[in-house]
Amino acid sequence: MFVAWTTTANRADADRLARGAVEARLAVCAQVDGPVTSHYHHEGKLEQAEEFRVWFKYLPANASSLGAWVHNHHPYAIPQWIEVSAENVGEKYLSWAMANSTSRPFTQSKSP
Repeated sequence: MFVAWTTTANRADADRLARGAVEARLAVCAQVDGPVTSHYHHEGKLEQAEEFRVWFKYLPANASSLGAWVHNHHPYAIPQWIEVSAENVGEKYLSWAMANSTSRPFTQSKSP
């Protein structure tokens, strides 16, 4: 199982990404938390922004499709996208995840 995350500027975008990925069965679960405060450099300036983090849990077969889907539907031009492999996953949770996921290719069509 993998876990990945991204951030958005507002709760509505975070909820839209979370729900859409789960509806498409690319992620078995998505959680939104925040606001969090992000500090970063952008266009030569040190920035600080309030953002909302979206956590995605998904099976390895969906890794490339989910990443492509998030990048296609994300409001940022360069979205944060970090993926990590879960070292240990509870057997019952993994069975539930496998029953609630699909591995299908993502076809690119920009959402409205």
